[in-house]
Amino acid sequence: MDEQLEYLKSVHFDKQLKKLNKKLKNKSVVIYGTGILFQKLKDNYDLSNLNIIGVSDRKFTEDQEGQETLGYKIIPLDKIVDYKPDYVLIATLKFLGIMDDFKNNVFRGTKIKVLPLVDKPFMTLLKEIFE
Repeated sequence: MDEQLEYLKSVHFDKQLKKLNKKLKNKSVVIYGTGILFQKLKDNYDLSNLNIIGVSDRKFTEDQEGQETLGYKIIPLDKIVDYKPDYVLIATLKFLGIMDDFKNNVFRGTKIKVLPLVDKPFMTLLKEIFE
C-alpha cells in the first residue's frame, strides 16, 4: 500500500468524510490542492456527497478556467470568490499555512469558510507548527 493511502487510514479519513458529508450537506465546496493526496482521495473514497463545484490549485491559470481535471471544473485561485462557494477544503498534507493565508488574506471579508479536507490529530499539528 502506498504512503498516502496509509496516511488516510491512519487519520481515519473514512470517519472524517462521514462528518464532513453531514456538516457540508447542501453547501457548495471548492477543493484546493489537486496533488497526489487529492488524487488518492478521489480514487479511494466516495466524495459524491460533497457538492464539489470545482477544484483549484496554484498551478492553474485563468486560461484553464472551466476546463476539467480529475473530473472537476478548474477554478483558478483568484477566481474562487466569483463562484461564491460556502467552503474551500484544503487537500494538502500541510495545510495550516494555507488555511491562515486564505482566512486572513485571500478570502478575508467574504463568507467563505476554509477547512482541511483531511484533518490531523492535534499533536501532529503542533509538531508541524514547531518544525
